[in-house]
Amino acid sequence: MSQPERLMDHYQLVETSLQEQQPNGSVRCGLCAWRCKVGHGQRGFCQAHVNRNGTLFNLSYGILSSIDVGPIEGKPVKHFQPGTQVLSVGSYGCSFRCGGCHNLEISWGVSALDALARGESTEAFITPEELILAAQQQQVQGIAFTYSEPAVWLEYVMDVSRLAHEAGLYTVYVSNSFITAEALRLVAPLIDVLCSDIKSLRDDFYHEICPTARVAQVLSAIELAHQLGIHVETRTNIIPGKNDDMDELYRIACWVREHLGEESPWHITRFFPAYKLSHIAPTPSETLWGAYDQAKRAGLKSVYVYDETGCDCAKENKPLQAFFPDKATQLHTVKRCSASCCGEEGILLRKYE
Repeated sequence: MSQPERLMDHYQLVETSLQEQQPNGSVRCGLCAWRCKVGHGQRGFCQAHVNRNGTLFNLSYGILSSIDVGPIEGKPVKHFQPGTQVLSVGSYGCSFRCGGCHNLEISWGVSALDALARGESTEAFITPEELILAAQQQQVQGIAFTYSEPAVWLEYVMDVSRLAHEAGLYTVYVSNSFITAEALRLVAPLIDVLCSDIKSLRDDFYHEICPTARVAQVLSAIELAHQLGIHVETRTNIIPGKNDDMDELYRIACWVREHLGEESPWHITRFFPAYKLSHIAPTPSETLWGAYDQAKRAGLKSVYVYDETGCDCAKENKPLQAFFPDKATQLHTVKRCSASCCGEEGILLRKYE
């Protein structure tokens, strides 16, 4: 598991892009705002990065959970190359634990990442070059990193994005924006569009899904992306009884206007019951349109309401074999790191504590 060659044709652990060695062999990850400090054999909160003998590695490089083709408007993105098609891809792992997550098995990906750590995974491995070729064969104009949190597999996102730009494809980064400033600066030259959640303006709301998260961290990352020249669009999924206060929604709209501009798109999406929030009814239409009125009162000019759809989910996608027919027999073979430095004990499974 040496420094990654990047353009490889087999599954292998790849060194985490941002890491800081600590005393006693522990490592601090610099990708998301958790900044996990993990010891040998431990994995961070996202479960996708493991410390092996004082070096942090990404387990999920090139591992695809889902893939689909659709309009860029479905991300949702309205003000960047409208009418074009994107190839949407996701892996496993997330820095949040949202109670209403619709992509639970993908976004959290606990079972899949455990299997990767044990060297027993049969998830699909796709090289960056293969993904770009699939995008060209599908005749899309861009690639979107979605379904799971892109910061978790930033190494792959960067490699794919670099090749995408060389091939004339744009890139879309769909995120919770719980990312460090240094990681954002690292990936920014390779990303054309950020579609980010603003879930709430209350720290207590964010604490329910991420105990260390603060609203200021998310908003700071979104504003930095805008300052770095990335086209930014934001969205708020309104959950009845959780973040549907009209005054708070007005203040979100005011923040967007003040920090991103009055023309910056704000997408208001409907909540649908899922997971721990299965007991909550879908968002009433009057709440969604009430938020629209608040946005207009705040001075936003580009406000979009999604009364029939909620998240950008991966429930009805074609199987990966449909996009990589030449690899049909290889896609789901057991994935073991091709390097030999782990020893007989393999990659230890202790999780973040």
